[in-house]
Amino acid sequence: MSAVFEVEFEQPVGEACNTRHAWARVPAEPSRAERDVLKDRIRRLLAERNAVMVSHYYVHPDLQDLAEETGGLVGDSLEMARFGRDHPARTLVVSGVRFMGETAKILSPGKRVLMPDLGADCSLDLGCPIDEFSAFCDAHPDRTVLVYANTSAAVKARADWVVTSSCALDVVSALKAEGHKILWAPDRHLGDYIRRETGADIVSWQGACIVHDEFKALELQLLKEQHPDAKVLVHPESAADVIALADAVGSTSAILQAAQRMDASTFIVATDNGMLHKLRTLNPGKTFIEAPTAGNGATCKSCAHCPWMAMNGLVNVAHALETGAGEIQVEPQLGARARVPIDRMLAFTAALKKGEPTGALVSGMGAV
Repeated sequence: MSAVFEVEFEQPVGEACNTRHAWARVPAEPSRAERDVLKDRIRRLLAERNAVMVSHYYVHPDLQDLAEETGGLVGDSLEMARFGRDHPARTLVVSGVRFMGETAKILSPGKRVLMPDLGADCSLDLGCPIDEFSAFCDAHPDRTVLVYANTSAAVKARADWVVTSSCALDVVSALKAEGHKILWAPDRHLGDYIRRETGADIVSWQGACIVHDEFKALELQLLKEQHPDAKVLVHPESAADVIALADAVGSTSAILQAAQRMDASTFIVATDNGMLHKLRTLNPGKTFIEAPTAGNGATCKSCAHCPWMAMNGLVNVAHALETGAGEIQVEPQLGARARVPIDRMLAFTAALKKGEPTGALVSGMGAV
């Protein structure tokens, strides 16, 4: 394996988001010649192992391009989950962070799920340990429990619903219409955004994404003044004052759609800068600028890119396929429990996409 570099970041503030022991290893960047050899090797191994790649928008461009070139998928966590479940391949290679691999295994328990590096974690997942979260749920027994996809299999198994940023507003709106009070975890910014948009009664776990938590409103406003014609695209895991400056707020997929749809040639993007590759590929005549992570209160430890997403590289994808390293394991009974709220989300989003009524999916459902 190649040499790795250590990436440090500051522990987020707050007892409920303890990432003190988290760390990341970023693979050394291969040369152009090494890159070509590795890509050919991965293509061959995918065919030999009856495997398919799914890559998140935040991972290295090489892994995004290779997934699409070999019949796989580049997408957000919901799209990755559905694709892995429905694809006939017996092995899934998940380039992303650990909860994505766990979700793939939960939905495809009979398949082998490999990750380039099992240490690729997520501050939201790390900041929501199951024991503390269970106690939080027990303290609010009258509430319907919604958890973000960025959580462990154990936390998902404790929930009524699993949601992503692309469907959370719709699910919460439907639950509110049926009189549900919500317990939300783990991202406080996304929970507050959903509360503001829906008016739902929400109590929220106090976690945060170390990337989106770094975007700063004052510096974003100054950047807007330098580019007065630019539209601002913001992920809802960002703070409220950053969201207030947005022309469009949404998931990674929604940001892509907004960039293609909106009548502008320049965009300021407040999400992980791994998104810029796909944004620029789909919009070759447009300019995309990273939102600032500097300024008052900033640590710039993430600098608009998740250190764990950066752990995914061509070398460790090839190594995983060749040796079976990085295999995700989820205890079957836990996986079966975690699958219930995930399937509920997938059924809801499928009905929504088809224009079918969703009320039956939320009507009369009590808290866990």
